[in-house]
Amino acid sequence: MEDKIVKILNEMSEYLSITQMKKLQEVILRTFSEDTVSKVEVPNTEFLKMFLDAKKIEGCSDRTLQYYKVTVEHLLSQIKTSVRKITTEEIRAYLADYQKNSKCSNVTIDNIRRNISSFFSWLEEEDYILKSPMRRIHKIRTKTVVKSVITDEGIEKLRDNCMEIRDLAIIDLLYSTGIRVGELVNLNIDDIDLEGRECVVYGKGDKERRVYFDAKSKVHLMRYIAERKDANPALFVTLDAPHDRLKISGVEIRLRQLGRKLELERIHPHKFRRTMATRAIDKGMPIEQVQKILGHSQIDTTMQYAMVNQNNVKSSHQKYMS
Repeated sequence: MEDKIVKILNEMSEYLSITQMKKLQEVILRTFSEDTVSKVEVPNTEFLKMFLDAKKIEGCSDRTLQYYKVTVEHLLSQIKTSVRKITTEEIRAYLADYQKNSKCSNVTIDNIRRNISSFFSWLEEEDYILKSPMRRIHKIRTKTVVKSVITDEGIEKLRDNCMEIRDLAIIDLLYSTGIRVGELVNLNIDDIDLEGRECVVYGKGDKERRVYFDAKSKVHLMRYIAERKDANPALFVTLDAPHDRLKISGVEIRLRQLGRKLELERIHPHKFRRTMATRAIDKGMPIEQVQKILGHSQIDTTMQYAMVNQNNVKSSHQKYMS
């Protein structure tokens, strides 16, 4: 029955306005029997569950799924209307109130907008709604900030001040491969080919790719693995017994503490990834190869990570334009 209702609405959509279409939908639903209506009217929570299930099948990580869940749940807790009847104006008001109350940045509110848009786009694609109310809510303008990278001196300071060989191996591996912190903590010892100085990681959507590390990383990894006394297959484990697999938060905290101790600007795992990409492009690596190493599906994403050194731009300008 629901398929027939959707077919009627789709055929009438080119003749009626959105407001008229919504009214037609209400009339059709009221006209049918109570049993039929109960089948068509799905609770908001059920729509969210179906959306998250679909995204999980598509390969979204648990972290991404949780972000979707929290974002959409908060929206639905503030707007009690059925998702089939939520309007653009209601969502605009929600976003404005959210930013006002939380005092968050435009970047944060745009991330929320994007998550909500994904939810309603899915509802539209699955024919649960006629048209996403997010279509008229465009990307929120944000300041383009050139994000800093770790300097050569900063990298050497971090290396010199590591008190644990594990931390030194982590820094070298992050810096030379550009892998994500989630990929780092999921590595097992068996994933590492020390002779070939390479390893296989599984990125977003469980996409497999091969990455490569330098001689320093090899030396420090060999020493770290040789000194390990536990039987955990994980490449990086906690320093204290029972030596569990190291978590993302453990890496983040360790690097942040080391960076603050050395008075370096905001040291975190992702900064090593951006630094590696920038260094590679500055030294002449083709952007397509950097894209492959980083595991980006779109080259535009790679360009956002890799901020070309301004001194190189100046030198090139003098070379070609003088």
